[in-house]
Amino acid sequence: MSHLHSYLTAAGGVLAGLTAAAAPLMRQRRIIHHQRRALADRDRDRSYWHHLATHSDTSDLPNRRALRTLLEAMFSLGEPLGLVLIDLDRFKQVNDTHGHEAGNDLLYEVGQRLVTIGPPVALAVHLSGDEFALVIHGDHDDVETAAQAAHRRVSDSPYNIEGQQIAITASVGYAAAEPHMLPRDLLHAADQAMYLAKRTRGSAHAHDPGHDPTPDGGPRYRDLR
Repeated sequence: MSHLHSYLTAAGGVLAGLTAAAAPLMRQRRIIHHQRRALADRDRDRSYWHHLATHSDTSDLPNRRALRTLLEAMFSLGEPLGLVLIDLDRFKQVNDTHGHEAGNDLLYEVGQRLVTIGPPVALAVHLSGDEFALVIHGDHDDVETAAQAAHRRVSDSPYNIEGQQIAITASVGYAAAEPHMLPRDLLHAADQAMYLAKRTRGSAHAHDPGHDPTPDGGPRYRDLR
């Protein structure tokens, strides 16, 4: 009996020791678990705020900041590229006739059509309001092909917005990057082409270095934003 009592006492001491040792380990595991959750939450917050800062809250497309970042990266790498600018015609009439909610829905649907164009489009961007852009990875022919595709995709068929068929057209201008250009220069060139398209109401227009369609030959407001 005495031996059994000794064994039980010893076993109890071992169990007590294990229990005492396990308590700090459990606390440490809980601390590590909370730290991991905090890090995961922080990463989600960072991702959320980054998305918010680089995307349009109307169309959920990348915004002007994302456009600038990509253009600077592609220029620094010496990649062949171009820019297509798309401006919706008479968009104000949509807002006036159908309301701003319908107008926002239309902007979203236009964005969805643009993102389905595919290569050579590297990025579809919602600049602001009724203005969109496409960054093209390729030469002049690739830029022209993407510009014509954007014009057709936006303008050829009406949009079903809140049960109503809304038709809209777009003015499209495009430019391919030249060796001497900076991102700002490419934006200015595409903007000039888009301005010409807006005046002529035709299809997509290429930038013509010998023809500046702006009234005073100077930069337009879009170039300075």
